[in-house]
Amino acid sequence: MLLAASAATAALVLAGCTAGADGPDPAPPPSTTAPTAPGGGEALAAAAVPVQANTLVGGTSADQLAAGASAALFTSATRALVAGADDATAQQQAGEAAARLGVPALVSGDAGAAEVGRLGAEVVPVGEQAQTWSSAEGLSSAADAEGLLSGAVAADEPAAETGGTPTAIVLSTGAPEAALATATAQAAGATVVTVPGGDPRADGDLVTRLGAAQQVPVVALGDAFGPGDRLDARLAVVRTGVQVPGPDGLGGQLPLAGRRLVALYGHPGTPSLGVLGEQDTAATLQRAEETAATYDGLDDRPAAPALEVIATVASSSPGADGDYSTEVPVAELEPLVRAALDDGVQVVLDLQPGRSTFLEQAREYEPLLALPGVGLALDPEWRLAPGQQHLAQVGRVSAAEVDETSAWLAQLVRERALPQKVFLLHQFRTSMVTDRASLDTSHDELAFVVHADGAGAPGDKRATYAALTADAPVGVQWGWKNFYDEDSPTFTPAETIAVQPVPVFVSYQ
Repeated sequence: MLLAASAATAALVLAGCTAGADGPDPAPPPSTTAPTAPGGGEALAAAAVPVQANTLVGGTSADQLAAGASAALFTSATRALVAGADDATAQQQAGEAAARLGVPALVSGDAGAAEVGRLGAEVVPVGEQAQTWSSAEGLSSAADAEGLLSGAVAADEPAAETGGTPTAIVLSTGAPEAALATATAQAAGATVVTVPGGDPRADGDLVTRLGAAQQVPVVALGDAFGPGDRLDARLAVVRTGVQVPGPDGLGGQLPLAGRRLVALYGHPGTPSLGVLGEQDTAATLQRAEETAATYDGLDDRPAAPALEVIATVASSSPGADGDYSTEVPVAELEPLVRAALDDGVQVVLDLQPGRSTFLEQAREYEPLLALPGVGLALDPEWRLAPGQQHLAQVGRVSAAEVDETSAWLAQLVRERALPQKVFLLHQFRTSMVTDRASLDTSHDELAFVVHADGAGAPGDKRATYAALTADAPVGVQWGWKNFYDEDSPTFTPAETIAVQPVPVFVSYQ
């Protein structure tokens, strides 16, 4: 639910709280604190510590966000600052004064008027526009308004800062419309964290903070953080404190956010299947880091090392199970996977299923896929129909089978409160994924990547990439493979990131 900007909801301090799938117990009155007025006088407002774990303040306008923040964080106030909706200077002044006075800062509008009424406050208008509005609304202006403002502006001391564990963490995208809402949060003693994209999993510092203080309530400002059930699910993961592996400074729980994965591809101990198998584990990890470093500084996306490990290997013989695929035991792959994760290197398990299905094989690797930092790749080239043979035909997969596999992986992530996972779909012909336009790329638990892995001359590779990226499903990101032997010549890192759309996952075979 949302903290909507209306008179009805403004009367409820925590009407927009979310608290997980089972719903909250009836909430007791919020605990309150009383910020001290300048000079140590009587407090002008009573700040509330939200009882619910998560509160989503709905809306996009400054009026809605400021009123919603006040409703979430204050139980009452004798004074409330109000600035005009179109008066940027006054809004800045109101925000600065609110932090010093310890009172809400609101914006003229329906939501602001309703919140003044809920607080039982007299208005301290900031600027001529707010003066005119409060008079038109019939709101009572504080007799000491001018003196309060003058005192707050003239105060030499900075606004009070809270130390230790905050009363609440307030999330903002940093949009200008949220400026007075964040000022109100600071006035209530909350800590404000800016999350530009609206996904709290992207902020490594926030993950660390909430992981260490899971009881601290969160108030999220604006529709960008919603809907409420998605916010609950994301914050449940953030509160685990678990981050995806990566170099220092590249934390968080989104494996492709603010970074590019550069991966070695292959099977351990088998050089013919790719460069990953050309050396032992320690040398593989060192090579992965060195390869990723060749992308540093080429654009604004730092590179992070990764391994794409072939977990099921296409076979020329049917094998005991008749599926033309050799499933490598989990126990055989686990030492490499854990060594990589311990070294800050993400891992993607690659499936070449033969006549089996991707879902059947993915389930076999659940113990590894349950580890943070381990994603999944589907390789349709090696997905055979009955009667087909590897290398005699190029395999294909239906969108329905891909969706079945992605839904299973998303459920695993959701049930275990894991960080988001890479879900990668290999492709070098449009025919390899039937009904591709219908792919479900909506799982919030997965970062969906279509990976172009054709080999050949530069012109051919670019033409393949252009064909694959045309009319692509909404919500996919892009990957690119470089071959040391089959490409002529191999793209340089600079040439690789020059293709459009720019790949966020690059692998080497």
